[in-house]
Amino acid sequence: MAFGRQSRGTERQVVLFVLCVCVCQSGAETLRYSLAEEMERDSFVANIAKDLGVSPSQLASRKARVVSEGNEQYFRLNLNTGVLTVKETLDREVICPQSDICTLFFKIFFENPVQLIRGEMEVRDVNDNSPVFPEKEMVLEILETASPGSRFPLETAQDRDVGSNGLQNYSLGSNPHFSLALGTGKDGAKYAELVLQRQLDREQQREVNLLLSATDGGSPPRSGTAQVRIVVLDANDNIPVFSREVYEVRVAENSPPEQLVVRVTAADPDEGSYGRVRYAFTQTSERSRQLFELNAATGEIRVSGNPDFEEVESHEMVVKATDGGGLSAHCKVHVEVLDMNDNAPEIALTSLTASIPEDAPPRTVVALFSVRDRDSGDNGRTECAIDGDLPFSLTPTFDNYYELRTNAALDRERTAEYNITITAIDWGRSRLSSRERIFVQISDVNDNPPEFTQDVYTISVKENNTPMLRIGNVNATDADAGKNSRVSYALVREKGKEQADVSINSENGDVYILRPLDYEEVRAFEVTVRAADGGSPALSAEALLRVLVRDENDNAPQVPAAAAAAPGAGWTGVELAPRSAEPGALVAKVVAVDADAGQNAWLSYELAKATEPGLFRVGLHSGEVRTARAVTERDAPRHRLVVLVRDRGQPPRSATATLAIALVDGFSEAHLRVSEEAPAADPDGRLTLYLIICLACVSVLFLATAAAAVVVKVRRARQSMAGSLPTFPKSAAESSAGSLPRSYVYDICFSAGTVNSEFRFLRPLFPCFPAGLPHGPGDQRSSVCSGNLGEEVDWAAQGRVPPSGGTGPRPAEENASSDQNPWLTHQ
Repeated sequence: MAFGRQSRGTERQVVLFVLCVCVCQSGAETLRYSLAEEMERDSFVANIAKDLGVSPSQLASRKARVVSEGNEQYFRLNLNTGVLTVKETLDREVICPQSDICTLFFKIFFENPVQLIRGEMEVRDVNDNSPVFPEKEMVLEILETASPGSRFPLETAQDRDVGSNGLQNYSLGSNPHFSLALGTGKDGAKYAELVLQRQLDREQQREVNLLLSATDGGSPPRSGTAQVRIVVLDANDNIPVFSREVYEVRVAENSPPEQLVVRVTAADPDEGSYGRVRYAFTQTSERSRQLFELNAATGEIRVSGNPDFEEVESHEMVVKATDGGGLSAHCKVHVEVLDMNDNAPEIALTSLTASIPEDAPPRTVVALFSVRDRDSGDNGRTECAIDGDLPFSLTPTFDNYYELRTNAALDRERTAEYNITITAIDWGRSRLSSRERIFVQISDVNDNPPEFTQDVYTISVKENNTPMLRIGNVNATDADAGKNSRVSYALVREKGKEQADVSINSENGDVYILRPLDYEEVRAFEVTVRAADGGSPALSAEALLRVLVRDENDNAPQVPAAAAAAPGAGWTGVELAPRSAEPGALVAKVVAVDADAGQNAWLSYELAKATEPGLFRVGLHSGEVRTARAVTERDAPRHRLVVLVRDRGQPPRSATATLAIALVDGFSEAHLRVSEEAPAADPDGRLTLYLIICLACVSVLFLATAAAAVVVKVRRARQSMAGSLPTFPKSAAESSAGSLPRSYVYDICFSAGTVNSEFRFLRPLFPCFPAGLPHGPGDQRSSVCSGNLGEEVDWAAQGRVPPSGGTGPRPAEENASSDQNPWLTHQ
């Protein structure tokens, strides 16, 4: 016990103070270290920052970490100090149970930028295990007739340590009969054999007890002991003999249990119990005994465990054949385990960037991983590929490490995430594969401007709307995500233009009218709407918003001549109609206008009230007042018509126009009546001025014509007429709404002092129709305007009356008392 405590104290000293760190820098930057096993947790291994020539702050900024091969992580890297420490206590016999050299491989991984540095850590053996015999007592039966020099194999001791700390020597307690011979097998293991020095005599000594010791080469050395009890047997003349000294066989790994590996046979020519042979393992490791089973009676060796090429490539066993007399023989069985492709490739993800921006350039590193196959040869060779057509590629680096990189431009709007399946497959005959799924999110970049659903939005609204009325909506979408897709709306103000009468909700695009609109003032207007996203910098798009104002029936019809009249009251005009007018003759025309549009401006005319309802009719759409029948003597000379003008709006609006129609037989009588009723003309009016000028021109022309056509008889009358200007009644000048012509001028001449006055009627001196006045069928002016200007007709001399239509004078007896003015002119 004291020896064990001293040994453990020495081990701790070795752990604490004896640590050899070997850093070998080659072209591949491989770090090589060594440390003793059984070091305490968090024990110092190496200063990585110093060995790599970087500061600890650089290790932290580049996110350095240590990654061990396999699933077990043995080391820890302190980013603050750059020191590499052991994560847990290392036991070399557990980590590398079958290897003389135990090396752990690890990588120093830097993320920014991506860099891998290989590292190797050799775990040195410490003499912490003593040699142990499989049995504390070994029994050997030896014939007393055995000759000196005979050899008897002994069970070998097992030491889990390796190298100099492993089993080095056997020693045998002092005795007079046996000595100890040492040997070394093919695998380097040492074994011991008893050598008979002096012949045994069963009668003198039936048993011989020996103490066998096994010692390792550690410092201090450890040892184990076993008792050897030798039973001296009576003589047995023949020993078993194996058919072969060495059996070499092959067995595939993962062979099923009970599969026959080999059958060893030994023959003994003795009879009886001396000839019966039994078989047993000797000098065989515990692992081999677990994997293979020996039938003691038949010598068949069968599989009892699961041989694994990756664990142990070959097994060497010694089979002892013993007869009933205790004689025995030995043979060796060498089993080679054949590698089978029974291990699929293993994918170990070292680094992964879970989210990358969509504007990441090609060849951006997304992930780093390694592929490992525990098989050998072609069974251990691997290749990797990406399933599907994805914008990613694999780039081999070193030591079966691969980089997953982008190989094309990414677009989040097409694909927001990728499910990347990496397949690793080996080159074995029955190829095995494994898959690793990697999810990569594509983060959004503001690379899409908003898009309106329409280039032009047309919205209609009724006039006289209420303020802040919602009239419609514009909509724009953005293919980006998050704040980059949040769209806000605004109106674009153009320089030099007034602010539009609309507003827009910046969040949902609702359009509102700010004030009531008037169709008669604004029928349509356009504004530009801008949609901007929430990105930085923001992207925008524009669309045209066209607002159409719909007309409402908010204006009543108006008669232009009644501008001074009360609204809706219409106008009052005086018209003349000859009593000789035929049915359907045009008397007047009512013209009305409506400021509305469309159906609201379609006007219809109807006779609302009349003195004689059946005498006149009004055109429904034209507004023309015509005679409905022939005028009779019974009809009153004066008629009052009320014409109703109505539009087609909903509800309809209307106005009235009042006409005063005088039925006359001749224009002179009518002219006189109208002159008496009409107010005095304004001499300063523009129309009066035009009439005076026209009359003066006609008078001059008339005088020139009369001088050439009339003899001296009428010279005196023409001279008196040249000195005076005729008087024009106001009614003829002011009847702007009338439909009778204004271009009729008549001369009535009376001779003073005669009973039968001469009556002369001249044709019109004015042009038939002034410019701009309409001329339609049924107009009485068309029949009067024939003949040459200035032609003189003596109706009295011819014994005829003037033509019908009121264009001729009354008989002389009626005219003689009508007026004292020798000249009467009617226009």
